[in-house]
Amino acid sequence: PLGTNCARSSLRSPENVSVQAVNTNFTLSWEHSDSHPNVTFSAQFQWSELQDSGWQEVPGCQAVAVPGCDISSAISEYYDVHFVRVRAQAGAALSPWSHTLEMVPEYVAEIGPPGLELQSMNGIVKVKVSPPEANQRKKMWINDLSFKYNLVFWENSSHNKNIFPVDTIEDLAPNSTYCFKVQANLPLEGKQGWFSPISCVKTTQKVQDLLCAANLSILALDMRFHLLWDKQEEQGVTYNVQYLLGFLKTLNGDYSDQWHSVPGCENITSSWCNFSSIINNTGFYYLRVQARQGHKSCLSRELKVDPLQTNGIGPPGVRLEHSDTLLHIYITPPESAEDELVRDSYSLSYRILYWKNSSDKEEELRQKEVKQTMATVSDVSPSTLYCVKVQAFSRPYNKSSAYSQQECIHTPADTSLPWIIFAIFMGALLVVLLVAALLVFVLYQAYHKIKYVFFPSCQPPLNIEGFGAQPFSSPYLSAAEEPVESCCVIESMITEEGSQIDFTDYNHSKQSSRDSGNYSNDDNTSGSKGSKEALEKESL
Repeated sequence: PLGTNCARSSLRSPENVSVQAVNTNFTLSWEHSDSHPNVTFSAQFQWSELQDSGWQEVPGCQAVAVPGCDISSAISEYYDVHFVRVRAQAGAALSPWSHTLEMVPEYVAEIGPPGLELQSMNGIVKVKVSPPEANQRKKMWINDLSFKYNLVFWENSSHNKNIFPVDTIEDLAPNSTYCFKVQANLPLEGKQGWFSPISCVKTTQKVQDLLCAANLSILALDMRFHLLWDKQEEQGVTYNVQYLLGFLKTLNGDYSDQWHSVPGCENITSSWCNFSSIINNTGFYYLRVQARQGHKSCLSRELKVDPLQTNGIGPPGVRLEHSDTLLHIYITPPESAEDELVRDSYSLSYRILYWKNSSDKEEELRQKEVKQTMATVSDVSPSTLYCVKVQAFSRPYNKSSAYSQQECIHTPADTSLPWIIFAIFMGALLVVLLVAALLVFVLYQAYHKIKYVFFPSCQPPLNIEGFGAQPFSSPYLSAAEEPVESCCVIESMITEEGSQIDFTDYNHSKQSSRDSGNYSNDDNTSGSKGSKEALEKESL
């Protein structure tokens, strides 16, 4: 046993274990610095889903003499974690296992080279690219349509071009040899593949056909699309405009039978076609023109149409209103933005130019940008002509429309100042009226007090008025007493019998005199008593 342990420890473990993967081909490699002769290596793997099974030997990677082996057969699940380890053996001597390598096959795999086919004809080269794992049963890259192909070609200098699986390379020099290589990439995963082997082809002389439609161009405004071309032959030529749905070019197949005629543009003699009817707001298209003259036919070059990119934005509409010191601007979106999808894709904003249109001086233009279709300009001057024009623009597409027609509106005269003056006048008048009313009230109260004190309204009784004919004086004022003659008025009534004198009036007068004591004095009282005694004596 001791000898066995020494044999085990006499060999070093393999180092720098790594895996190289291209598509589904996995190669395990390592380094071993021991110079022991007849050393072989064996590898084991473990799959995370089968950890209960323990380590398993890698088929084709047991007792190999080189520091590397193919482990593709051991890997079948490309998105699961795998573990790999290696050890060395020389006779009975075994090294410890190497550091365990952990990997996810899809993460470490690289994209292999795609297939490339070239065909030279009539001054152009047709290119056909096949996916990296075409015709393979096991595939690392399941979705072939996700590939983007980068073509590199050169004669005296190198050119790069992103192409479809089936594409055409034009504008090449005739009778020249061009070499090509292609690379498959997965942009979303950040992976770049290997280039294909280099293929070369010699171009042919391009034959100028005067029957073909030339110089194709597109005129598009507010989602109305027109295809224009130049006629090279005038006599007896008819044109058929054809279109292809752009996504068909991304497929790995022949799309030559997928071209369709544009409705209303079949067998026409004019050099333009309205193809708005086939355009949807999403996707892209390819157009070409087929010219016919008798039994001869010629296809023009293809022209790509991306509706939202190709379309031109028309000018918006403008309507103006005013209220007090505000100018309201109402914007009608361009016709192309009436579709909600187009409007959301363009994410339109509006650039507003406004100025005072004054005849006596040139006013500076003012600018305002909004995303809404309504804007307000504050602090406008009264009795002034304001003019406005609006431009629509899209930042995501770097597009802008022409400016709208100039619209002008005259702001009303300033009516606020007269109202302010009127309000101030009414307020002042109200204050004056309140002060005047208060003053009148105070004067009225003072007048009544003075009148009550100096000119009382009460009068003495009538039976007192005759005494000395003395005017009434105020009880609150002291006056010098003047000597008055004491007198008494006695009214007597003699009955028919003449034997009795009625003293009723006297008593009444006496009572009245007593009630009005404020108007009599002691002399009057004593005089009255004397007169009564004299009358009694006379009656006796």
